[in-house]
Amino acid sequence: MNKSTIKALYFDLDHTLWDFEANSAAAFKTLFTTYQIELDLAAFLTVYVPNNTFFWKLYREGKMDKETLRYQRLKTVFDALNYPASDALIDEIADAYIQILPEYNKLFDGAKEMLHALKSHYALHIITNGFKDVQHFKIRNAGLFPFFDTITDSSSVGKKKPDPEIFRHALQLGNVAPHEAIMIGDSLEADIQGAMYVGMHAVHFMPIEKKSPKDYVEIEHLNQLAFLL
Repeated sequence: MNKSTIKALYFDLDHTLWDFEANSAAAFKTLFTTYQIELDLAAFLTVYVPNNTFFWKLYREGKMDKETLRYQRLKTVFDALNYPASDALIDEIADAYIQILPEYNKLFDGAKEMLHALKSHYALHIITNGFKDVQHFKIRNAGLFPFFDTITDSSSVGKKKPDPEIFRHALQLGNVAPHEAIMIGDSLEADIQGAMYVGMHAVHFMPIEKKSPKDYVEIEHLNQLAFLL
């Protein structure tokens, strides 16, 4: 990519700027105390994290609705760990988790510093598959709102990444052409492939498996975005 032609940077939120796993673990730690859940938190998270990823993939593909996602990602873990959680308790914890999760605001190292540096050179935007109320709470609580010109969420658009429509909507909202924009995110499928399909450039953050691609950039730390300065 030729950075002289780039006018805007589009960021994913969860797992890219906002440290989802760290904040989620902190939220569950609080909930385990509140609801007196007698499970080892580390053992719970070992099952929960991949399950959550799996169910979010189904949700992203339109194979699962929001309420089923919130319930099943907990139900399957309690079942796997043979913990006797009633449906009523699971529903209560699911709702409480959504309420308190945005209260935690750990960002990836260097996030604000890099956003501050980049904002002097580019328009900054967010595209997220999260639920609008939750994502806006996270952004506000983490002090990220001042950095971004627009925030596009899947619940408002009615399409989730990698659907081309959400990227085109975000580009139109930012008044920028695809070749003038870079998408920065952790998901190869949702962020990178989705963005490149509509003609955007892409930076893959913290790839699970490094591929050393020729058509997009891989980084492991946000400070590596300094190549755009």
